[in-house]
Amino acid sequence: MSEPLLSVSGLTKHFPVKRGLVFESMVGSVRAVDGLTFDVAPGETLALVGESGCGKSTTGRMVLRLIEATGGSIRFAGRDVRALDRRALRDLRRDMQIIFQDPYASLNPRLTVGDTLAEPLRLHGLASGAALRQRIDQLLSEVGLSAWHALRYPHEFSGGQRQRIGIARALASQPKLIVCDEPVSALDVSIQAQVINLLQDLKRRLGLSYIFIAHDLAVVRHISDRVAVMYLGKIVELAPKKSLFAMPRHPYTQALLSAVPVPDPTAQRARIRLMGDVPSPLNPPAGCRFHTRCAHAQDRCSKEEPLLRPIGPQGQVVACHFAESITAPEIVPEAEPPYARRLAALRQLAVS
Repeated sequence: MSEPLLSVSGLTKHFPVKRGLVFESMVGSVRAVDGLTFDVAPGETLALVGESGCGKSTTGRMVLRLIEATGGSIRFAGRDVRALDRRALRDLRRDMQIIFQDPYASLNPRLTVGDTLAEPLRLHGLASGAALRQRIDQLLSEVGLSAWHALRYPHEFSGGQRQRIGIARALASQPKLIVCDEPVSALDVSIQAQVINLLQDLKRRLGLSYIFIAHDLAVVRHISDRVAVMYLGKIVELAPKKSLFAMPRHPYTQALLSAVPVPDPTAQRARIRLMGDVPSPLNPPAGCRFHTRCAHAQDRCSKEEPLLRPIGPQGQVVACHFAESITAPEIVPEAEPPYARRLAALRQLAVS
């Protein structure tokens, strides 16, 4: 095994909750991220998935130190990211970049595309003069845009084109790791496929590593190498993509996958419907945080917090006391699929 490019251990972020206008007093804290541990290898794509508010985007921003962590360690290429001063952090950010979810809000409307791409090149001293113009043209070509697009402003582009500009900006400093914060969730389905294929192609050609944050499991299945499933600030399952989709071990992962449409009209999967709402991160449940919505919960789950532990030979780790005894719902062919029943009803109507 090669040395991880990124190593995160015990990463925590608690946002203080204060009361009072003049004399503020802290009355609690939102435990947005609570003890995450994971690695990203060179050339690997690690996907972070889960419901909105589970801490995915906060994790990505902490890795880049756009948000300061409350606790834990972040090591990138052997360097302690949290211990770096401002100058050293600026140098390190040449190797760590981010693609934001909203391609319009993340671009400066007052700058042309050329000026937007030139900014990181000048900041890191990577190009100037004629070489700067050539590098901008090269970046636009890599993401499927033309050189003359450098003279236009963000509002003159479609959503998919703006996201390509955001990708080009992330590539400008020749990074090793890119945090993709739901880069296709704001795009049409047809454009999503184009952007995902572009990211895959760039990964192969440039040897990039991705932390891919998403809630669309179909997209995650296409692009990821490993998947980390998050629930209420914690990782509940981490596994290679094939193992996780073939044999999910955690009840929450099984519930997520049961909601994914099956691309076979003659088959159906039993839908797992979670009862109740996600608990508040201000006061998360004791023990397993998922036990209030889990159909397999027992007394132990409300008292003892499960730790991530390996299950099976495929590299899966699961935070569940009873993962071995929980089976995933199977996909079974229907005796009479819905479309056949509708067709028969239409035929009967035509005859009558």
